[in-house]
Amino acid sequence: MTLLLTHLFWLVGALLLIVGVMIVTDKQHPRRFAAGGFWIIYAVIFLVGDALPAELVGVLVIAMAVIAGFGGVLGAKPNMPSDETRNASAKRLGNLLFVPALTIPAVTVIVTLLAGKLVVGGVPLIDPKNATLVGFGIGCVVALAVACFVTRDSVGQSAKEARRLIDALSWAAVLPQMLGMLGLVFADAGVGKAVAHVATDYVNLDYRFVAVAVYCVGMALFTMVMGNGFAAFPVMTGGIGVPILVNVFHGNPAVMVAIGMFSGYCGTLMTPMAANYNIVPAALLELPDKNAVIKVQAPTGIVLLIVNIVLLNMFMFR
Repeated sequence: MTLLLTHLFWLVGALLLIVGVMIVTDKQHPRRFAAGGFWIIYAVIFLVGDALPAELVGVLVIAMAVIAGFGGVLGAKPNMPSDETRNASAKRLGNLLFVPALTIPAVTVIVTLLAGKLVVGGVPLIDPKNATLVGFGIGCVVALAVACFVTRDSVGQSAKEARRLIDALSWAAVLPQMLGMLGLVFADAGVGKAVAHVATDYVNLDYRFVAVAVYCVGMALFTMVMGNGFAAFPVMTGGIGVPILVNVFHGNPAVMVAIGMFSGYCGTLMTPMAANYNIVPAALLELPDKNAVIKVQAPTGIVLLIVNIVLLNMFMFR
């Protein structure tokens, strides 16, 4: 049997289903049915989403948005080992705690490199089209086994820890996937053409430096809106980068791609939409200000964006 990306989705769905059931059955949770239902719906999409009509999946996604929008995905404090027990365990294990984390990339690289050779009876054991992602899933499973061996703890305890982390992250845990979908929607809807139309109508792009600035700032702004530089890239590159910087001013597209993406990352530093970078750390560290990470990073993001504009204007047209 070939391990497919679908099997990884099933694994994620199973974990989400377990977490959802744990929350629903937690009578101490302030909104156990709403929060648990949110994660159970998300699990259903992972488990059987391919078999469901697209319209029904859309309804489920809207239901998740409604639950989150009305504050239904609240966190709780599940019964966990005391801080003294956890600190003692951490002190006892020391640097061994890093072994499970390092197992994931190690196994991922090994599986990716060996995927082409893992063939039995002419059938590949790893889906060659998604070898890296499948390897990542295998790495997570192996890392779980290693973590249980190192800590002498159970898989059940790992499920409780997963529930604790998901409670801490709340709805922000699903934001990267939602934003990735948003980028595809924007591209299919022709947002790049709309951006080009607006830019050429209201900004004088006959000046090269102005066109460069519009491209870089646009990359940062769209990244701030969508929370993902990869989602912003096709919009700005299709609207300004290729038609103006490459076709009109005959710039080097390789330089444009490199510095353009870096400009997008400047926007990543300054937006709560990039939840996995800016909101998740604040939640995990239980910082009183959810935007504390953004406030620290914003000056760096602005300075780097200005530097990127200068660099792109200097090196793209040499």
